[in-house]
Amino acid sequence: MAILGDQVSQIIARELVPSPSFAEEVKEGLTRNPKSLPCRLFYDSTCSALFEEITRLPEYYLTRTELAILSDRSEEIAHAVGPAITVVELGAGTATKTCTLLTALSHRQRRVPYFSVDISPAGLNEARERVQSQCPRVAVRPVLADFSERFAFLQDIPERTLVLYLGSSIGNFDPEAAVEMLTQIRQQLTAGDALLLGTDLVKDGSILLPAYGDEQGVTERFNKSILARLNRDLGANFDLDSFRHIARWNPEQSRMEIYLEGLRPQTVDVALLSLRVQFANGERIHTENSYKYTIPMVRTILEPAGFPLTRSWFDERHWFALHLARAD
Repeated sequence: MAILGDQVSQIIARELVPSPSFAEEVKEGLTRNPKSLPCRLFYDSTCSALFEEITRLPEYYLTRTELAILSDRSEEIAHAVGPAITVVELGAGTATKTCTLLTALSHRQRRVPYFSVDISPAGLNEARERVQSQCPRVAVRPVLADFSERFAFLQDIPERTLVLYLGSSIGNFDPEAAVEMLTQIRQQLTAGDALLLGTDLVKDGSILLPAYGDEQGVTERFNKSILARLNRDLGANFDLDSFRHIARWNPEQSRMEIYLEGLRPQTVDVALLSLRVQFANGERIHTENSYKYTIPMVRTILEPAGFPLTRSWFDERHWFALHLARAD
């Protein structure tokens, strides 16, 4: 589903519901060994609000580091992108980081059309208000969309397009899936369009581990929200207090791995799937990966998808990068 509109109030009451494919993925994941759940289940309004809270944590360096790059380099990025551009931001959230770039782009053109795309109506509403107040030369059009529909809404934008995919969200996809997703985006674009991609970079585990396991427990609440969603949407009876959050750095795979670990033997029923699941003490559910990139790794996901890498911008510590790639 994708809904375009000038006012989020037109869609604020709409919520995206799990598709049959979600139910199938949940059943498959909970019956395999080891158990897993699709990280797509994090993409709802509740999880979006929790993630916004995570971005403000002192341990979570990613958002403020990416924002520092945008603050320092937005004029350079705008110059590299070129004039007469329409901006489409995938997973825009509340657009906290985006106004700096939108302002730089507005210095090069009289009006900047901006499509903020997200699964959360509340986030879209906040993004619209923020951009309209901070960037008066930007015309905001919210898009309520589920990315599983292969980005068909991009076809409705006739102007030259810059797609923003910030925040290192691409890191949640295994490399093959990342190439597939980027290919789907490229198929909706034309030559001359561009992609600005955010990636977190490889660094020491002593920096990574606190970012995915904060002292306040917000990340744990975010991770457990996937179980709460199964309780709400599929009639499951997970006891959230019977699981704990685990974050592990896997240097061989260059990724953070996120799990929920059972604290006791237990049985969980998922009513709408007619499924009963047994958990041993200490048994884990894999919920998410977050890949950390090198520049060669970035090329391996961009170039097979039809996005030759044009330029990259880094923060002072080279912890994070923004990459401009052209649709060839």
